[in-house]
Amino acid sequence: MKIKLSAIFAAVLGLFVMAINPPTAVVAGEKVHKIAVHVDQNDPQVMNMALNNVVNLNKYYASKGEKAVIEVVAYGPGLHMFRPDTSPVKARIEKMGLEFDNLKFSACGNTHRKMSAKAGKKIEIMSEAQMVPSGVVQLVDLQEKGYSYLRP
Repeated sequence: MKIKLSAIFAAVLGLFVMAINPPTAVVAGEKVHKIAVHVDQNDPQVMNMALNNVVNLNKYYASKGEKAVIEVVAYGPGLHMFRPDTSPVKARIEKMGLEFDNLKFSACGNTHRKMSAKAGKKIEIMSEAQMVPSGVVQLVDLQEKGYSYLRP
């Protein structure tokens, strides 16, 4: 009886540990790399470097036969990256949104509200980007889900 309870306890403990710290995702036997890319500057060089990193990550992991899931998160001045009226990388984002099905763009809702209030109107965000409540919270949540963090 004692051995059975120990085995059950060990199994439950193992499931609990996996739930709070899941292993790297595996799809059909392939490793999946999860990467969060942080952009918080209204700087065309930083934005282009972030997008170059996305392209290079995709190319590298594809050459190894491995998958990558990438999310670019922009907040603060970096939100200009997703504004169609001010984005210096608008054409690249539109193209990449069509090219990569493993790429997600997340725009900070807090920054969006502040920019909209300052402008006196609702600021438009590119259709490729999804609004998240908070960019910094999104980055924390992604890291807690096992995403690697990259800041160009």
